[in-house]
Amino acid sequence: MTGLQDQSVAATETRLRVFEREAAGLRAKLHRYCSRMVGSVIDGEDIVQEALAKGFVAIRNGDMPEKPEPWLFRIAHNSALDFLRKRARSRMRESEVELDTIADEGSPIDARIAAEASLAELMQLPPAQRCTVILKDVLGHSLEEIGEILETTETAIKGALQRGRESLRKLAAAPRAEAPRPTLDRQEMRRLGDYVAAFNARDFDALRGLLADDVKLELVNRLRAEGKEYVGNYFGRYADETHWHFTTGLVEGRPAILVTSPGSPDGPPRYFILIDWENGRIAGIRDFLFADYVMDGLDYSSRS
Repeated sequence: MTGLQDQSVAATETRLRVFEREAAGLRAKLHRYCSRMVGSVIDGEDIVQEALAKGFVAIRNGDMPEKPEPWLFRIAHNSALDFLRKRARSRMRESEVELDTIADEGSPIDARIAAEASLAELMQLPPAQRCTVILKDVLGHSLEEIGEILETTETAIKGALQRGRESLRKLAAAPRAEAPRPTLDRQEMRRLGDYVAAFNARDFDALRGLLADDVKLELVNRLRAEGKEYVGNYFGRYADETHWHFTTGLVEGRPAILVTSPGSPDGPPRYFILIDWENGRIAGIRDFLFADYVMDGLDYSSRS
């Protein structure tokens, strides 16, 4: 390798380290945006990971944006729209901007309504309105910053913002209908209950015995592992600690483990864990211990 090649590799590694620090500081904000764009904290995390991966590839290929935040938000925004298209839950609706409809740039009432809106309520807005409301009223971006992220005009932003705020005001004033109870797989809930009972009894050998040979672990925002031998070590961390208590529950309508402190097992969960089963064995573990930012806006309920 030549001296110039060495310098190029070193410069790329420096850019990657700088970007990694920037991305770590923005991760919670990115998730808050993505989860509200797609109506799910779990899917929101997937989109954040996809956006960060795209960012790292771009940096490795020589990009180094002067303003990493709007650049990364733009990647996340486009990834969220791609997700929505694939899921076919919403379609991007284009409409003419009403030039005489001007939003108040700093409305504390609208900011409060948007911050308190549930993910389901935000999902009732068209994507163009939803993204501007989230960026302005939830995350506090200026109109100029939103323009950089969305690559659109201030007039278009104000129009979408005004219509989105009006829709949220109507939703906030309307009586909230009780969400239908999800249909649960009793066998999965029983398995999850057995998992929780073994954990709270600190019977980690029993839990290791449930692992499939090709089990996959994602300790979100920290590491990934695959294979029974490697994933079995995951329980070692919990074996050394006593300040977590597991309960069964639902997260966004799907069975999950809610993790609380032993001193207040009936209190709000600190984070959650998702378990995938296959032929009675644990095929996947997704643990959000190091990603507690996903609890912001989480739709959950306890079952124990």
